[in-house]
Amino acid sequence: MKRYDVVIVGAGHGGAQAAIALRQNGFEGSILMIGRERTPPYERPPLSKEYLAGEKPFERIMIRPEAFWAERDIELMLGKSVTKIDAEMREAQLASGETIAFERMIWAAGGDARRLSCPGSHLNGIHHVRDKVDVDALKDELAAGAKKFVVVGGGYIGLEAAAVLRKLGCEVTLVEALDRLLARVAGEDLSAFFADEHRRQGVDVRLSAAVERLEGEDLVSGVTLADGETIPCDAVVVGIGIVPSVGPLMAAGAAGANGVDVSYTCHTSLEKVYAIGDCAAHANPYADGEVIRLESVQNAHDMATAVARTICTDEPHAYDALPWFWSNQYDLKLQTAGLSMGHDAAVVRGDPAERSFSVIYLKDGKVIAVDAVNRTKDYVQARKLIEDRREIDPDLLADTEVPLKEMR
Repeated sequence: MKRYDVVIVGAGHGGAQAAIALRQNGFEGSILMIGRERTPPYERPPLSKEYLAGEKPFERIMIRPEAFWAERDIELMLGKSVTKIDAEMREAQLASGETIAFERMIWAAGGDARRLSCPGSHLNGIHHVRDKVDVDALKDELAAGAKKFVVVGGGYIGLEAAAVLRKLGCEVTLVEALDRLLARVAGEDLSAFFADEHRRQGVDVRLSAAVERLEGEDLVSGVTLADGETIPCDAVVVGIGIVPSVGPLMAAGAAGANGVDVSYTCHTSLEKVYAIGDCAAHANPYADGEVIRLESVQNAHDMATAVARTICTDEPHAYDALPWFWSNQYDLKLQTAGLSMGHDAAVVRGDPAERSFSVIYLKDGKVIAVDAVNRTKDYVQARKLIEDRREIDPDLLADTEVPLKEMR
């Protein structure tokens, strides 16, 4: 049985950045990265955008060239998954039966796309947008002539997929169970804007529409809603969130409920086992210390960097980075900084009708987040206001003649 100084479970953004940051910070020990997919680490955001649209080949979304990992003496074990952890012995068992020993472990396994559980959810022609295999299957569906799609879920993934499918000339119906799009991550002004935009682009947006069942014998042929209407389709794309991949950690005794709980240094309750990225539930300072999971490249990257510094220096390095996100839909670039959850006021800066505006969120008079649509300057300049928890008059925030950087 081989023993490694650091075993990284997961070869996505978090796992790749952890390995990179370890070497950048002078770590000379052995590193093993275990990934379920058979491909080297690659960027996930382009999957629902440029890669699905055929605008970027896979080689252009790889995080590093394949040779990079061997050059940095980072061993990749691809097409493998960890099924059991013995935290006391510091051993990880793989589905293949192999056992790997470790001095430290960084769990960066992310999550699996949440599946529909209604009748018919077993049918062929139901797709997700979580990894390359998912999107390759969807691209094959398009190549085979699929033209009518139902997209289930009005979050970032669903909206991005809908935008690409419309760009490719498909007929798209988007079904969202809640009463507005992006309901979990944005305010009503932004939700209304994107609903209008998708409708303008030809998407049939259905809100407050729950899926009752999927129709078909072997291949999905329709989506029946709770009100009884059946929407005919050639294929379905489901974007309703993820299920954190933390089973082996929980079975080993790690604390957690929605994901695995980590400290401010990303340490789990298991000795010398860290967790980062989508699966790590942490007390985020930009959510008033509320324990949350963040599903973003930024979160995975910055958590990985903090853990690498902790390992390399033997001193605790806190993860306290400002959250940020982005989404590209049609010719719209949405950039978000901060967390708008719990906001008690929202200021619209600019005119949504001009397709360039920002929504600035306040709580107790302080700036806590911004959503900027085709307005990069506002996004960049608002970051400092959010970090400083600046209290600014709403009328001043709405004045587009005054740059946000002058409101500090």
